Amino acid sequence: MRKIIAAINMTLDGFCDHTAGIPDEEMHQHYAHLLSNAHTVLYGRITYQLMEYWKTVVEKPTGNKAMDEFAVIMDKVPKIVFSHTLQNLEWESAKLANRDIEEEVLELKQQSGKNIFVGSRSLIIQLMKLNLIDEYQLCVHPVVAGNGLPLFENINDRTVLKLLRTKIFNSGAIILYYEPFIQ
Repeated sequence: MRKIIAAINMTLDGFCDHTAGIPDEEMHQHYAHLLSNAHTVLYGRITYQLMEYWKTVVEKPTGNKAMDEFAVIMDKVPKIVFSHTLQNLEWESAKLANRDIEEEVLELKQQSGKNIFVGSRSLIIQLMKLNLIDEYQLCVHPVVAGNGLPLFENINDRTVLKLLRTKIFNSGAIILYYEPFIQ
């Protein structure tokens, strides 16, 4: 059985903003390794459209080795996009979900193989409410955004998490690895 892993960047004050972090070489290498060990990444429309940037880096490399390698891996990893507005996707490695998130994720989870990563705030919230997340990888950047979209917005039930480990980057960002605490 596969694990469903919520992996997302956030600011110190709890906001999800992929543009507020510190994406240095070490961070790109970490996420390249993470994605190379993924079966699929799940995205909502907004995050998917943001990630399409990496397709352009594959077509026209930046010259930054870590970024370019990340772009190649991001380009190849299978993506499932949940959207009510997108009708088709131009990225060859992406497909639109044809069922609701619970059905899609339950089927993926039951299969054997590499883990499924969730990279969109909205999907993390939905899957958290359905108790379908097996692990959280929260990369907290040493940035105070002041405003934005909070990761755990509209979560009404208390959720206790167990810290598994941490990873500290030279930039000061830290990944907190959690799993739901089952009593």
